[in-house]
Amino acid sequence: MRIGLILLSALMTVACGRDGGPPPAEGDTERGRELLRQFACGSCHDIPGVAAAMGNVGPPLGGVARRAYLAGVLPNTPQNMADFIREPQKADPRTAMPAMGVTEDQARDMTAYLYTLP
Repeated sequence: MRIGLILLSALMTVACGRDGGPPPAEGDTERGRELLRQFACGSCHDIPGVAAAMGNVGPPLGGVARRAYLAGVLPNTPQNMADFIREPQKADPRTAMPAMGVTEDQARDMTAYLYTLP
């Protein structure tokens, strides 16, 4: 029993990260910020640092990297976020988020920016 609790504690520490911060996301953060503006993500989301991004249809994206799940169904990792940006209906067919034709490279850069938000 004791060994099980020790293993569970160790797994939780690894899964949550030692410092509690999100894993790093690769990509060009400045390009990602500009892409979020170009794709008009701010018409649905409040996105700190993106001009006129004050939408309230989708969730605010400040601090999104610290959330446990994306869209309530995906564990929050940079890869899952990039995949969700590209093809949101694959994760949740009922999501209101539209597929915008974002490429893999663009999604990686957008994710990199979103992961910098406090």
